[in-house]
Amino acid sequence: MPYCKGETKKAPDGIMQLMIIEVEGEAQTREYGERIGRLLVGGETVELVGDVGAGKTTFVKGLAKGLGIDEDVQSPSFTISRVYDARDDLQLAHYDFYRLNAAGIMKDELTETMRDAQTVTVIEWADIVEGVLPKERLTIVFETPTESSRKLTLTGATAILEKL
Repeated sequence: MPYCKGETKKAPDGIMQLMIIEVEGEAQTREYGERIGRLLVGGETVELVGDVGAGKTTFVKGLAKGLGIDEDVQSPSFTISRVYDARDDLQLAHYDFYRLNAAGIMKDELTETMRDAQTVTVIEWADIVEGVLPKERLTIVFETPTESSRKLTLTGATAILEKL
């Protein structure tokens, strides 16, 4: 991908991998999300970390496109979760826990969703449910070096990172 520059490192234990990607603008953020979405087969959990306006939902729009979702993907900030039908009988479950003070019953729902082999689970503001997140997950940290550029630091989910 010509717009992406970065590096990949594998931890000595072989479990954790690190990839740093730089994208310029919303279009490239969506394109990178789409690229990752095409690699997903169901059962994956993706944790998105970053400030408000860092590009997390823009990334999910691209990821959804990579999963073959044609409908307009919106942030679940006020609804907490949204579910979309995807290609190959998959589903995309998109959670946003920004407005929650306690996980409550959402912890149980999330645990059930993450165990579904036909569902790709994406979680924004996951710190409130940290205790139920699987060890083998893809975590993407969004940083905003400038107003239009984004630095994405991807860790975990070695099987996905090796395909990028």
